Amino acid sequence: MRKTVWVVFAAFWFASAAMAQNKVDTKWRCPGPSASHTLAVGDVPNHNFTLIQGRCKSTASEKSFPEDESVYTEFQEMRGTSVYVHGRMNVTMKNGDRVFYSYEGSFPADVSQPFSQRWSLEGGGGSYKSVKGDGTCTGMVHADGTGDMQCTGNFSIGR
Repeated sequence: MRKTVWVVFAAFWFASAAMAQNKVDTKWRCPGPSASHTLAVGDVPNHNFTLIQGRCKSTASEKSFPEDESVYTEFQEMRGTSVYVHGRMNVTMKNGDRVFYSYEGSFPADVSQPFSQRWSLEGGGGSYKSVKGDGTCTGMVHADGTGDMQCTGNFSIGR
């Protein structure tokens, strides 16, 4: 009997966890960094550390996860022809609540090439206080410094 109760409980728990998964699908437009500071490392040519900050605006998002605008802070290490990034993105939802992302990735230093990165949702405020999730973003940085990206993945809000 005890085993049957456990199996039913486990099935119920996994089903409710699966139902709690929701989709993130947001398109972002970023006008370019508002602040950028670069320092040459000096060990080899084209090895730099850069810290940038900027804002992005959502151009489309899922109704179940209505992202509106964001502020990001990003660390970049450029070495030769590749760039490694990691950063934080604080997003304000359309209802005023906030969610907090961390992200990382690498891409070619040639801005005409597309980029991709992985992200994780690490909490938020208001109705998103216990949000968790993960996914990827793909996009392009244009020659004028603007950028477009689409971020997809899943999130859940714990109790």
